[in-house]
Amino acid sequence: MKKIIPLLLLIYACSAPKVEKVYYNGVIWTGDLSKPSATALAIENGQILFVGDDKEILALATEKTEKINLMGRFVTPGLIDNHVHFMSGGFQLSSVNLREVKNKAEFQNRIIVHSETLPAGAWMQGGDWDHELWGGNYPDKSWIDDVVPDRPVFLGRLDGHMALANSKALELAGINTDTPDPVGGIILKGSRGGATGILKDEAMALVNNVIPENTIEEMDQALDAAMDFALSLGITQIHDMGSWKSLETYKRNHKKGLLKLRIKIYPWYTNWEKIIRNVQDNGPGDEWLRWDGIKGMMDGSLGSRTAWMHKPYLADPFSSEKENMATVGIITLRDTTEFKHILRETDKANIQHAVHAIGDRANDWILDEFASIKNELGQKDRRCRIEHAQHLSPSAVLRFAAENIIPSMQPYHIYDDGSWAHKRIEHDRLSRTYVFKTLIESGANLTFGSDWTVAPFNPLTGIYAAVTRHTRDGKNQNGWYPKEKIKVEDALRSYTINNAYAAFWEKTTGSIVAGKHADFVVHSVNILDVSPEEILESKVLRTVVGGKDYLFE
Repeated sequence: MKKIIPLLLLIYACSAPKVEKVYYNGVIWTGDLSKPSATALAIENGQILFVGDDKEILALATEKTEKINLMGRFVTPGLIDNHVHFMSGGFQLSSVNLREVKNKAEFQNRIIVHSETLPAGAWMQGGDWDHELWGGNYPDKSWIDDVVPDRPVFLGRLDGHMALANSKALELAGINTDTPDPVGGIILKGSRGGATGILKDEAMALVNNVIPENTIEEMDQALDAAMDFALSLGITQIHDMGSWKSLETYKRNHKKGLLKLRIKIYPWYTNWEKIIRNVQDNGPGDEWLRWDGIKGMMDGSLGSRTAWMHKPYLADPFSSEKENMATVGIITLRDTTEFKHILRETDKANIQHAVHAIGDRANDWILDEFASIKNELGQKDRRCRIEHAQHLSPSAVLRFAAENIIPSMQPYHIYDDGSWAHKRIEHDRLSRTYVFKTLIESGANLTFGSDWTVAPFNPLTGIYAAVTRHTRDGKNQNGWYPKEKIKVEDALRSYTINNAYAAFWEKTTGSIVAGKHADFVVHSVNILDVSPEEILESKVLRTVVGGKDYLFE
């Protein structure tokens, strides 16, 4: 075979169209098990022509070929994020950031400063606050009212399942002492019955519904900002848990040739009829934009105590007596019977399912539902996804591989959650949390992403978290439940070819292989050869998508 390959290259060089670009003198991790490493590759018309050593690839070059010396840098396939809220992220790049805030004074100072940048009366949004950073007590509306009383403010907790509204926002949403909890949500109320400003899960919609919609121009600007940010992190493909308006934004920009990376969108399940019609009329999409997916959500989050569990949560000293009455979390679906119908109708139309499930009971429910659909409607290549797959029952762990269900997980959540999760649930359930190694060893197609804006967008922080299982409190130097730590190469696979498979794009993306799209990244550090801490120091020097170079040196 070694003698045949140079002969084929010679024949190609003599007869084929000129090679557009050659990248050489690199350390290339291809992600291809049959040929895991190389030093050079050739591309033309946005596709990879050949992958091999310098001598082989440079032999293809002509005087018109652009030759790019990689200077011994580490190269991987383009990184793929399996779960983002992309448009929200684009907007948040210019919103108030409370992620690292550790006390009330800092919280208030940041919103004062940001308020001064906004037009009078405009909504303030953003946030990403985490009450665990200041001891675990919830903020209340007075934290905002005392310093920014004249504009409506709505600031989300970092998990996206709880938010804080000020009095102005509550007034505009019509939330008062008599407002009942909506289905799938909680309006937290104080000892006198008044709303504290804390809204959980579906209760957040009461405020979101009165926030003015973004204009087309604002949507386009947010998309462009998000794409540029993604490229700077080496991300060439994202799977967006987005809205119908997000899909319209992507379509509009794709038609103009403005998409800079590949997008698979999973619009919210209430759009199911429009999603089916769109696929029937336009097919599943193309190599830049796919829309043959649907997103549902079973429950809330561990941090907000709304993930749906088989057993009650541990008591929370900062919560009201009502919240501590043996809560097992909530089902956020407005109607489970309706949801079952939607899953079946979309399955008949070959729409892929991506369903959020964090609690062990939520995971069991949707695993059972996926199994029922297969039994009722027959066997086919569905690739159903469970988004987060965070806390699993003993019986659920092995079902992912056995039933070809994709665990769509976000490893950086360990870094946040591992410092306080013991306050929510006991050791037995914690031991089956983020079970990366167990899932890989069982044969599951483990996929990774960020959940941006809930967690940082940078894939290297996710790889670091997956291989170390460190937590932000510094108390787990050997790793939080260290038996579930994985190798860097396994994490890379979960950020590349495994994610491509999860979007039905594995034939054209996810690895550096001849015939696939020229999507790859040049890193400043060989993350396979350094300590975990040095992984975090690596920078993206070059991101290539469809053969187009974006430089960040």
